[in-house]
Amino acid sequence: MDFGVGYFPTHDAMGPGPLARLVEERGQGALFFAEHTHIPASRDTPYGDGSKELPRRYWHTYDLFVALTAAAAATSRLRVGSGICLVIERDPIITAKEVASVDHLSGGRFEFGVGAGWNREEMRNHGTDPRVRMQVLRERIEAMRVIWRDEEASYDGRYVSFDRIWSFPKPVQWPHPPILVGGTGPGVLDRVLAFGTAWFPSYDESIFPRIAELRSRAERPIDVQVISVPDDPAVLQRLYDAGVRRASRWLPSAPQAAVERALERWETAIADFTGKGGW
Repeated sequence: MDFGVGYFPTHDAMGPGPLARLVEERGQGALFFAEHTHIPASRDTPYGDGSKELPRRYWHTYDLFVALTAAAAATSRLRVGSGICLVIERDPIITAKEVASVDHLSGGRFEFGVGAGWNREEMRNHGTDPRVRMQVLRERIEAMRVIWRDEEASYDGRYVSFDRIWSFPKPVQWPHPPILVGGTGPGVLDRVLAFGTAWFPSYDESIFPRIAELRSRAERPIDVQVISVPDDPAVLQRLYDAGVRRASRWLPSAPQAAVERALERWETAIADFTGKGGW
């Protein structure tokens, strides 16, 4: 099992480049950046805990692909990824270009975490009706896969349509970077099976039976990566036993000293797990 970290790359915290160098030097395998283009001030959609209070890091992040480029440029081995890219808020032709560019510039180290998001006002501000966001997500992913694969790409869907375009560079990873499908909603496994390379849920107890379900339904190899993992060696052991390929822990958006303290706690949990022969 591999290990990684997630981070909201805010302008008032440790920068994406220095953070990437730090976690690469400390032996982490991957770094994932969160994305929000903005947060509507209305705050009508409840946060994950049911409240309307939201940590300020959600509306202080750098642009996702600018941060990823800084991280890729600062490292040579670290996998860099989106955790997650809100595809329903993005033009698919532009996003396909950005994914291919980061993968090309990094020498094939990009992992494309994708999802439909949860903030309905945020979606509406980008012109996406929340009621059809899953269909929009699927078509935009399908369209991007065509752009990455074909020298002359076309796509004709209900929500995405273009005829005969050229778009280069193509990704280094063929036919495209890994597509990690985020979320834990009722239809997420269908989406993973339809267009994902891996399932990329946040950690909670409910994922374990669903990992087994995914494996029973899959007719091709599909990885499982888990983010928001607690720094608990017993949890790492359960994830390992379930066949999870990578476990990642969120680091705080903070100055370097606070980031290093959180990273040390994560490293201690990993060392305790591996020291017991679980790795």
